[in-house]
Amino acid sequence: MGVPALFHWLTKKYPLITCPAIEEAQSVYNGIKIAVDCTKPNQNFQEFDNLYLDLNGIIHPCLHPDDIKQTPETMDEIFVALFEYIDTIMLIVRPRKLLFIAIDGVAPRAKMNQQRSRRFKSAREKMEKEHLLAKVKARLTSQGVTLPPTRIPKEVFDPNCITPGTVFMDEISKAISYYIARKLKSERAWNGITVIFSDASVVGEGEHKIMSFIRKQRASPSHDPNTSHCLCGSDADLIMLGLTTHETNVTIIREHLAPNAPKMCELCHKAGHELKDCEGGIQSFNSHHNTSNFYRIQRQCNFIFVRLPILREYLEEDFIPTLDSGKTFDLERIIDDWVFLIFLVGNDFFPSLMSLQIREGAIEKLIKLYKLKDFGDDIYLTNNGTFDHGKFNLMMKELSTMEDDIFKRRNNERSKHRVVSYRNPRYNQFNKNTGKPLISVVTPEKIDLIKALRYKIVPEDVDSETKESTQNRLILILNQNRLAHGIINQLDKEPQLGVDDEEDTIKLHLPGWEDRFYEIKYGEDYDDTGPELRKQVAQAYMEGLTWILKYYYCECPSWDWFYPYHYAPFASDLAKLEHCEIAFKKNSKPLKPLQQLMAVCPPSSVDLVPGCWRRLMTGDRSGICEMYPRSFKIDLNGKPKAYQGIALIPFVDHEKLVNCLGNYSCQLTPDQTRRNTFGQNCLFVSATHPLFKFIELLYVGKHSQSNTWIDLFPQMVNGMAGQVSRKRNAVHPGHPYYSPIKASFCKDFSNTCGMASYRDPCFSDYYQYPCHLLRGASVLAQHFKDYQFYEQIPQLNNDNYLYYQQRDQDAFSMYASKNSYQNDENPFFSNKLPFINTNLLAYPNNVSYHYQGPKNGRRNHHHNSLYSKVAAPYTRKPLNKEHL
Repeated sequence: MGVPALFHWLTKKYPLITCPAIEEAQSVYNGIKIAVDCTKPNQNFQEFDNLYLDLNGIIHPCLHPDDIKQTPETMDEIFVALFEYIDTIMLIVRPRKLLFIAIDGVAPRAKMNQQRSRRFKSAREKMEKEHLLAKVKARLTSQGVTLPPTRIPKEVFDPNCITPGTVFMDEISKAISYYIARKLKSERAWNGITVIFSDASVVGEGEHKIMSFIRKQRASPSHDPNTSHCLCGSDADLIMLGLTTHETNVTIIREHLAPNAPKMCELCHKAGHELKDCEGGIQSFNSHHNTSNFYRIQRQCNFIFVRLPILREYLEEDFIPTLDSGKTFDLERIIDDWVFLIFLVGNDFFPSLMSLQIREGAIEKLIKLYKLKDFGDDIYLTNNGTFDHGKFNLMMKELSTMEDDIFKRRNNERSKHRVVSYRNPRYNQFNKNTGKPLISVVTPEKIDLIKALRYKIVPEDVDSETKESTQNRLILILNQNRLAHGIINQLDKEPQLGVDDEEDTIKLHLPGWEDRFYEIKYGEDYDDTGPELRKQVAQAYMEGLTWILKYYYCECPSWDWFYPYHYAPFASDLAKLEHCEIAFKKNSKPLKPLQQLMAVCPPSSVDLVPGCWRRLMTGDRSGICEMYPRSFKIDLNGKPKAYQGIALIPFVDHEKLVNCLGNYSCQLTPDQTRRNTFGQNCLFVSATHPLFKFIELLYVGKHSQSNTWIDLFPQMVNGMAGQVSRKRNAVHPGHPYYSPIKASFCKDFSNTCGMASYRDPCFSDYYQYPCHLLRGASVLAQHFKDYQFYEQIPQLNNDNYLYYQQRDQDAFSMYASKNSYQNDENPFFSNKLPFINTNLLAYPNNVSYHYQGPKNGRRNHHHNSLYSKVAAPYTRKPLNKEHL
C-alpha cells in the first residue's frame, strides 16, 4: 500500500517492531569468494519455514539503484542484479520449506486507476525534466562552460515496461524460471524446499497472490498453524496484509536506506544541488569537500526485519486498558478494526479523507475516537471482512465536528512555514507611549486577510467593506506597503516540476468551505445536482471501504468496481449517509494483460503496446483517443509534493476499450497472442524432493496428454495443499536448459528439477476464511512479559508527579518526584521498559512541558531535542474528548 509516512509512523510509535537483519559475510580465499552454507542454522532471531518474495518491489530497485551500483544498461544486467538481490534475501532468511515468488499480474480495475494516474504523472514529469535539462545545457553552453559527457545507454528502458503483457515482463518470467532451475541443481539449501513461481501472466497483484495462498492454506486441514512466514517487500501494505492473516509468526524483511541522503543531479551526476542550479560540475557539495567524492551517491543499504508478533503485543497493550472490565477482549478483532482505520488514511484504491493526514496525527485521532465511542455490547467495528455501517457513522459524526479545527490548524501551520522573517532594525522596537511594536508582527490571522483579498474570498468580518478600503486597512496593520507585498509574494511557492501553477481558491479554513470545494472541484456536475452529488460521492466511498475489506479478507469481490471520482468526500458527508445498500456485480472478469497495458499506459509509452493498437492511442480519430490526453492538469489538492497530486485524467471506459481493441485483435502476432493469455503458477522441486517422482508421473502414462488437475499429498510437501497438472513447455529432467541470459556465468545446463503447473486449494466464492487464531496455534513468547507495567506502577496522589525521560527509542527510565519513589528505594523505576502507554497519563493544565537540551541545559521548545522531560500525575482516568 503506497501510504506515505505510514512506515515511519509505525516505527516511531512502536520502535521495537524493527530489528537489523544479520547477513553472514562471504569468506574470500585466494581472491575467490566462497559461498555461504545456508544449510547451517539461521543467524537471526529464528528459523523461517516459508519465504514470500513480492518481485515488483525487487525489480524497481534493480532497475533504478539508489546506492553506488551502476545503473543497469541492458536487460541481462538487470537480470544479474535481480539474481544477486534474491541471493541476498535467501542468505538472510534461509527458508526451510517453501519459497513463493510472485510478480504483479492483471490488477482489479480499482487499482488500475491508481496505476494509470501514476504512469501519466511520471511521463509528464519526465518530459518536463528533459525540457529543463535542455534549458540548463543551453544556459551553460552560452556561458562557455564545458558540459560533462552525456552517457548514452546501450538499451533504453521505459519504466512502464514493468507492466503485465510487455516483452520485458515475459523475459523476466523466463529468467526467473532459469534461475530457480539452476539453483535447485547447484545449491544444497534449495534441495528440500518447494518453489512456486507466479509470473505476470497469473491474475492478481503480487502481494495479494501471496495472501491468497496463505489464506487458503490456513483453511486447509493439513496446515500447520505454527508455520513461520517471512514476507519480502517495501510497501507498508505488507504490514497490513501480514496482520490480516492472523498467523502468530509473520515477519517482514525490507530494505533500510540511510535517511536524508542527498539526491544526484541529472546533468553532472553530483550531489548537493538541483538540476536547475547546476553549474556543469564546477560547484562542490560543500566548500570543504572535493566534488570528485560525490560523483555517485553512496548510500548504505541494509535489511531490517519488521516483527509483526511484537506489533500484535503493542496493539494488545494499547487497547486492553481502554476496555470496560465487563467486556471480552478479542485481539484478532481489534487488529481487524485497527487495519480498517488505517484504510481511511491511505490505500491504493481510492483517496483518503482530506481531514486525515498521518503527519498531523490522523491515526491517533481515529484510534481515540474508536476507543471513546460506545458501540454497545459488541464493541468491534468489523467482523470477517465486513464493517458495521451504523458504528462507522457514529465515528464519522464525531470526526465531522473536528474538521473545521483541523483545516484551520493546518492552514496556520503552513502559514508559519511560508512567512519570511524580515531583518529590520525597527522590527523589534516598541512605541514608548503605547508599548506596541513599530512594525506589527505578522500573524496567521493577518495573512489570512491578505490571501482572502488576493483570491477574492472576503471573510465575514470584512463583508461590509469594499475591497479597496479593506486593502488600505491591511496595509495600515502591516505599516509598510513593501512588507505587505513581500508577504504576499512569499505565499507562492516556486512551481514544482510536474505541477500546474494554481491558487488556493477553496480556503478550507474559511466558512463555506464545503460548498466551495464541490463547486470548484466538480464544476457543472455540482451546479446541476448539488446535495445529490455529495450523497453519491459518499455512497461510492462506502462501497470502496466494503470492497477493500473483502479484497483483504476474502477474494476480489468485483474486478469491475472502481471509485469513480478523483476526490474523497468529507467526514460530514459520510456522517449524513445513514443507510446505504451495497452490492457488487457478480461474475465479473479481469482484463487480459494487453488490455490492461492499453488501459494504464500514457501515449509516451506507445512503443510498449502491440503495433496494431498504437494508432488507437495516438490517432485523433480513434474511438478511444479521449482516454489518452497529451496534456492534463495535476491538482495538488492541499498536498505539498508533486507526486502526491491528483492527475485529472479521464477514467477508462473498460467496455468501450475492450470492444475497440477486439476489432483489431486478429492482427496480433502469435507471440502477442500468447502474452495476452492467462497463465498458471509453476511449481519446482529438486530431484531429491519427495514430490519429484509424483511430478514425473504427470508426463507419462494416462496423464501425459491431458490437463487433469490432481490433488497433492500434503505429507510430501510439508503439509501444503493444492493441485498440480502438466506444465506446457516444461523442461524435463535430463534435457538441456538453455540460458535466456547472455552473461558469461549464466550458462546452459542439464536440467534436474521437476516442473508442474500449480493452483491453490479450491473454495467457493462465498467461503468465510478464518479470521482468528487456528486451533493448536502457539503464541510466541511475549516480548514484554518481564515488564508488568500496569500492575507494578504505584498509585500516586494528585500532588505526586511521575516523570519519565526518553533516552532512546528502545528504553524508558522511570522515576518519581517524591523521595519515597526514588530509584534506590524502588527498583522498579530503575528498570528500562521497552513499552510505555502514554494514553494512561492525564496531563494537568498547570504543568508546563519543556524540552531540555543535552549540552547547555537551557530550556527550548524544539521537538527534535535529544532528551525530553514531561511531568504529569499518573491516574487511571478514562480518556475523554479533551485528550484528542
